[in-house]
Amino acid sequence: MGISQNLLQKYAELIVRTGGNVQPGQIVTLAVSVEQHAFAALVIEECYKAGAKKVNVEWISDAQARLNYLYADQEALAKVLPWEEAKMKQMVEDLPVRIFISSDDPDALAGVDPEKLSAVMQSRSTVMKPYRNAIDGKHQWVIAAYPSVKWAKKCFPEASEEAAVDQLWKAILKTVRVREENDPVAEWKAHTEFIEKKAAWLNEQQFASLRYHSENGTDFTVDLIPGAKWEGAGAINSTNGAFYIPNMPTEEIFTSPIAGKCEGKLVAVKPLSWNSQLIENFSITFEGGKAVSCQAEKGQALLEKMIAMDENSCMLGEVALVPKESPVNQCGFLFYETLFDENACCHVALGMGFKEVLPGGDDMTMEEAQAQGINDSIIHVDFMIGADDLSIDGIRPDGTAVPIFREGTWA
Repeated sequence: MGISQNLLQKYAELIVRTGGNVQPGQIVTLAVSVEQHAFAALVIEECYKAGAKKVNVEWISDAQARLNYLYADQEALAKVLPWEEAKMKQMVEDLPVRIFISSDDPDALAGVDPEKLSAVMQSRSTVMKPYRNAIDGKHQWVIAAYPSVKWAKKCFPEASEEAAVDQLWKAILKTVRVREENDPVAEWKAHTEFIEKKAAWLNEQQFASLRYHSENGTDFTVDLIPGAKWEGAGAINSTNGAFYIPNMPTEEIFTSPIAGKCEGKLVAVKPLSWNSQLIENFSITFEGGKAVSCQAEKGQALLEKMIAMDENSCMLGEVALVPKESPVNQCGFLFYETLFDENACCHVALGMGFKEVLPGGDDMTMEEAQAQGINDSIIHVDFMIGADDLSIDGIRPDGTAVPIFREGTWA
């Protein structure tokens, strides 16, 4: 069947105009798979129609990444070369709109030595992280998706390649609200307004902590940063006031809790795909704000390695609320892509938090944000805890409990 040119055009325009909200005179950086060059051309043209001054493309190849990890010298892979660092410095100067089109093969790095993978990630992230911190809140960015054959076959292994791609397209377009007959921009406006209304209610409550409970074993309490905002759907570029939507799809309302202030057990309700490897049927136990133990039926060693990536990767950087009626959840399958799977149900993230949830956070250094409770780490890994019976209570400073979620959705 395939996707019509009209839908592709509407999708490209939505990504550029609503997602990244490219403004006249801005530089754009587009990261996209070499396999999706035709769609890349549509996105590039939409950027120029929106007034972009220049569009730079970073081509991605799963095959190259796999071959590098299989055969290249580890030290050479881990080193950030001067030209790579210069490119990051230029990014801090230009503050480009960054558009990421995800179409990764979930198994691209399957079989790669996890020790090598982790060592390379740690080394490169340590160098690159200060530059990423420097642009936080000061530019627009958006992640959207385009189905590749290998990704589609991972999701629908029993289908033919063509049928699998069609099924994945159908799911993606459903979650980003693009149809032949509709106005996706109008639907996204209504969707973001609904999420912003819920976030405003949460901000009015000024909860001191959240308490989670589910019959699957989740029994968990996490403290929140006083005055930190709940955010969702859209964000504001502090340098020019442009409203943009970082994730398409998005269903979450999120904040960053106090790093090192949580207790209890969280049980994952969906597998976690991390570095092309799957962690399944797992739970993590926290004491004194840190993950002290974990259990996984599959991927135990990988989970342990993730939690120990650096000194703060064992602490939470995000808590997010997503009702089980989410269109992503309604699709009924695992996408093997965090962009989608985190928007299926409630989740938390180990690792880096978001300084922009703090009043004036965009102008803070990471050290200043840390002093107010934001976690800092080289990782940010979401995992899903939104069971169908999940209850979440907001606890006020006086100890009063207010229902937020019941039976996996808004109370």
